[in-house]
Amino acid sequence: MVTIIDVAREAGVSPATVSRALNGAKVDPELAERARAAAERLGYRANAMARNLRRQKTDVLALIISDVANPVFTAIARGVEDVAQRAGYSVLLCNADEDPDKEARYLEVAIAEQVAGIVISPHAAATDVERAIAAGIPLVVVDRPLDAPVDSVLVRSESGARAATEHLLAEGWNRPACLPGPADAATALDRLAGYRAAVGGDGVHAFAPFSIEGGAAAAAAVLDSHDPDALLVGNAQMTLGVLEELARRHLVVGRDLGLVTFDDAPWARFVDPAITVVGQPAYEIGARAAELLLGRVAGAAGKPETVEFGTELVVRASSVRRR
Repeated sequence: MVTIIDVAREAGVSPATVSRALNGAKVDPELAERARAAAERLGYRANAMARNLRRQKTDVLALIISDVANPVFTAIARGVEDVAQRAGYSVLLCNADEDPDKEARYLEVAIAEQVAGIVISPHAAATDVERAIAAGIPLVVVDRPLDAPVDSVLVRSESGARAATEHLLAEGWNRPACLPGPADAATALDRLAGYRAAVGGDGVHAFAPFSIEGGAAAAAAVLDSHDPDALLVGNAQMTLGVLEELARRHLVVGRDLGLVTFDDAPWARFVDPAITVVGQPAYEIGARAAELLLGRVAGAAGKPETVEFGTELVVRASSVRRR
């Protein structure tokens, strides 16, 4: 196995110079180039474990997402990874599955492994990240805000829900109901607030998990207790459950009920009728979060920053009333 001493001998410099050059420390440019060229010729690979012990950190970012099956988080993960890879960092993907206990375990793993930084979509605003902050690990929140002094990259869900509900009303759906998601998720509460602003009152809603089963249960609840003629749904996973429940009741989307969902899942345009969506710039959210995190890793100071992205209403047949 090629050692740092072999590289130093090949380059005609000291082992310390090789170490500094390969770790990005300040070195005479000519000596640094000789060290890097010698390392490449000999096929030298640094001992990552030893390097991490010296630095007291790794070249790894932890990405803790709420649900890997949700296409929004898939796109966020790609954005984080692309930016991280360009900067020389790897990404450890952790799927918390909307489970607070699982989320807490992944945070403990990230601290124990001394990751360079954490991007997290927290299950709830009260998610405890104090140990990570105390350990000096920079942290950026995506999708949902957190009750902690950290950078955040969020989406204006309330205005997106209001625009979607106003669209349903304009199409002649007079009794829209809202299935925003779980009651402890800030995004669900924001979507409910936007819906209520559009209907001018409390309206009709049913909280449920961001899942297929949750969507089916919420749809059944409002259909059994009220007479909605349209549904605004909190995310794409829930919408699959809603479609299942509507099919079970022989209700036709676009004829019997209007339908709009948050998140432009890949399948949304291919079902019949195609689903109107409130699109979110998920890739850009992940990329911006990674940029903020890497800035903190590099030592950027200052107050926590909040970046907010807008949404886009993409109108398709599911919300256009057949006349």
